Amino acid sequence: MATDAPPPEASTDTRPAQPTTEAFVAVQESGEFGELRRAYRSFAFPLTIAFVLWYLLYVLLSNYAGGFMGTKVYSNINVAFVFGLAQFVTTFLIAWFYSRHAAAELDPKAEAIKSRMEADA
Repeated sequence: MATDAPPPEASTDTRPAQPTTEAFVAVQESGEFGELRRAYRSFAFPLTIAFVLWYLLYVLLSNYAGGFMGTKVYSNINVAFVFGLAQFVTTFLIAWFYSRHAAAELDPKAEAIKSRMEADA
């Protein structure tokens, strides 16, 4: 079937070429990528475990230590309320610490790996 449409124009895609599967596997097995993973895991896993334990402590105290959690700290503010607010504070602190850690430790290593892979592609 013939058409009067002009032929397609040349591609104007300016994205870098994608590395091959073999290149991804080679990077994944490299020591540099292993160091990046260790840097991430050494930060994320301990903080995750600490936060889950802190949250479980709050839940267990709320269920089994009602007298302690009901202790007034100031006016109508009790220990349970303070612990509940502390959950939010620790969540934001962990997010802030992680963003600083990622910017200082993870992002430069990841960017180096990415740049090398794009240059080799």
